[in-house]
Amino acid sequence: MKPDWTASATLLVDAEWVRARIGGAAKLYGCARPEVLGTIWWYSLSSVLVAPALEGLVAGAPADPSLDAMEIDLLADGRFLGARSTRPLAGGLPELGAAFGEALGAAIATIAAVTGARARALGAIATDSIGNRLLWTPDPERAMALAEPLVAAIGLDLPKPRFLRVGRTPAVRRASCCLIYEVGNPKCVSCPRQTPAERDARLRAALG
Repeated sequence: MKPDWTASATLLVDAEWVRARIGGAAKLYGCARPEVLGTIWWYSLSSVLVAPALEGLVAGAPADPSLDAMEIDLLADGRFLGARSTRPLAGGLPELGAAFGEALGAAIATIAAVTGARARALGAIATDSIGNRLLWTPDPERAMALAEPLVAAIGLDLPKPRFLRVGRTPAVRRASCCLIYEVGNPKCVSCPRQTPAERDARLRAALG
């Protein structure tokens, strides 16, 4: 699938641009409070935003996640198709953490200011997006070992990444809720806003 347009990630600190994009999300998810739409929007965005640098980290060649290095591909309806970094990162995990901290911190601050969503809740979503994207890499075992030191290097008072196993399959033990259920959709399989027994049963059904 080809993107309909590509945007520089520097627009994530443009409050008017962010407000317009989150307002457009109502067409996808239905009318809801601004903080709900902002949280759902960030859940989708953060997953694609962190992916290029994490894939490079696990491969041994991290890409720069700074906003001025990142480009985001979008579809006409506002969904995110993917992202890419336009330059490599000089350094290793400490430098990657610092660059992520600046980029994620700026984006979270803008979304929180525009929508009223809590920065801490948006930060928890970032942690879970990092954990999920690390699990999607070709070496998930190594990736899980990198998760905690990376999130510590990012700072921003992010919660520690947590993982569990369903049989032999690793999964993120989520610290965040995307609030998708607030717009009439079912809760995610791993949603923390369900009983542990319900979550575990749904994860076993999904992952085997």
